Amino acid sequence: MAMATSTMTRAGLVLDVRRGALLQLSTGDTLALHPLWLRERSRAAAVFDAQAAQRLYDASDLDPDLAVSEIAETRPGSYRVRFSDGHEWVYPLEELLAEAAIAPGEDATPPLRLWENAAQAPAEPVRWREDPSAAELCAWLERFLTLGFIVFTGLPTTADTVLRAAARFGFTRRTNFGELFDVRSTPDAIDLAYTALPLDPHTDNPYRAPVPGIQLLHCLVNETSGGLSTLVDGFAAAERLRRDDPEAFEVLARTPVQFRYRDARTALTASAPIIELDLTGAPLAVRFSPRLDYVPLRPVAELARFYRARRAFDRLLRSPDRELRFLLGPGDLMMMDNQRVLHGRTGFDPGEGARHLQGCYIDRDTPRSLYRVLRREARA
Repeated sequence: MAMATSTMTRAGLVLDVRRGALLQLSTGDTLALHPLWLRERSRAAAVFDAQAAQRLYDASDLDPDLAVSEIAETRPGSYRVRFSDGHEWVYPLEELLAEAAIAPGEDATPPLRLWENAAQAPAEPVRWREDPSAAELCAWLERFLTLGFIVFTGLPTTADTVLRAAARFGFTRRTNFGELFDVRSTPDAIDLAYTALPLDPHTDNPYRAPVPGIQLLHCLVNETSGGLSTLVDGFAAAERLRRDDPEAFEVLARTPVQFRYRDARTALTASAPIIELDLTGAPLAVRFSPRLDYVPLRPVAELARFYRARRAFDRLLRSPDRELRFLLGPGDLMMMDNQRVLHGRTGFDPGEGARHLQGCYIDRDTPRSLYRVLRREARA
């Protein structure tokens, strides 16, 4: 990024004879735009199919020495750019700012709001409606994308309701547990979820590649006094670990861990760090399942650092002041980001009565897509 020395009062696009196309920011800074970067964003009919929203050419065929020869403001906030090969296109300034990650564009989703305790992430349920308005559905999605979870109340207590609710937000992902799975205590349980045992905060299916992105759990019956649902913001815990114990954070972010699941018909394994980061260093996913993880054999000193780091992270995740705890009653549904929010439950006594939940998974990208479409339609 090339910075200007003078303060600008108005954003715009200008041509500098030495430095080429410059995106001027209202802060007074300037950002140099490579001609190919700019040209690839042309939406001219000769090079771009608007219906398919795809280029009509291979961008790698453009001349590496392509230059910007002229820039003219056609109206406030719009700039016609002519390239050295004769191509022209008018670029809206707001689109260039969004593409340069200076301003939110149509692909933006609401910023995450990390929460470290119940006061920062109230779990008051939202009343479910079978046919929500676009504004209502957008508000549900914004709450979910911001906090990583949302709880609904007022759904029917009939079987398969969770699948119909999931279809509102995305496409169901089938696993070896089926498209839909029943969560209740059974004597021949193939997973600890199908027992009455307490479950510490964990990620579902970390042994898959990719891990299911979002889980929905719908309560049909709950006649027990226990079995409370628990949620913990894994991203908030990861950031706390980064601040308080940066060495432990780095160990968990760079050490691959193998997660395994076995039953009579299944043998699944996946290897990934417990804390996965994106290219900016921000948490992208948390994979934590202390009953299913196996770190590969490494030098004793490295393993000592790993076990200390995992213990430190586990202590954060199991800290009572980080935990949201609530009872899912009949007709309640919880939807959570399985790669951010860890979930668990308290133990319960099956002798008190039945506890029956139904669950399913959807991919992580579909609610984000739906949110963008709703926002785009609202602006139209």
